[in-house]
Amino acid sequence: MGRVVQARARDAGHEVGAVLGSDARGTPAELARVLAGHDAAIDFSVAPVVLRHVTACVEARVPLVEGTTGWRDQEPEARRLVAEGGGALLIGANFSIGVQLFYRIVDRAAELFAGLKAYDAFIEEEHHAAKRDAPSGTALELNRLLGQRLGGEVAISSTRAGHIPGVHRVGFDSAADQVMLMHSARSRDGFAAGALAAARWLRGRSGVYAFADVFDQVLEGERRAVP
Repeated sequence: MGRVVQARARDAGHEVGAVLGSDARGTPAELARVLAGHDAAIDFSVAPVVLRHVTACVEARVPLVEGTTGWRDQEPEARRLVAEGGGALLIGANFSIGVQLFYRIVDRAAELFAGLKAYDAFIEEEHHAAKRDAPSGTALELNRLLGQRLGGEVAISSTRAGHIPGVHRVGFDSAADQVMLMHSARSRDGFAAGALAAARWLRGRSGVYAFADVFDQVLEGERRAVP
């Protein structure tokens, strides 16, 4: 994802001032000196270093778009760091524009199926073999949306194989029939485009935001930016 974000940013005319891998050494203060002066930072790394990156960005006064998954148990601490330091953080389990619209379709479908005891909901997700977390953050968000409407946990099936960019299916199954909704990513480019749009929106703001909650505002900002 890091390489895709770099390429997409340069294609859009942005300057990439610093690239820090998940294995980058240094304290948050040392990383903050590298980040200082940048308009935004975008993080698609690994869960164990997210808090270090949040701390560094807060110290550097650089808004952070956080696309790493598998770290949500640390989110309360991240929110505390941002609040106390006056930083800006935008969190997303999936920055694909299509996935954000898929969330809304699934939420509406769950509303329609709520109360129909003949149907059981389920989630299937597939990703490349190198993806570390399972279920994916997107699958967990789908589970949250379904749970709100249906009143309970939904079964999730995860597959890690090959080079699959990402496939998510939500099904409603009964003895009579099955209804299936699916989002299939063709590449990582869509995730990078959404993250860059989020970074442009976050500039000049403070606080912690969820991408799904500000999605309409991000889209509106992108529409206004089109000549």
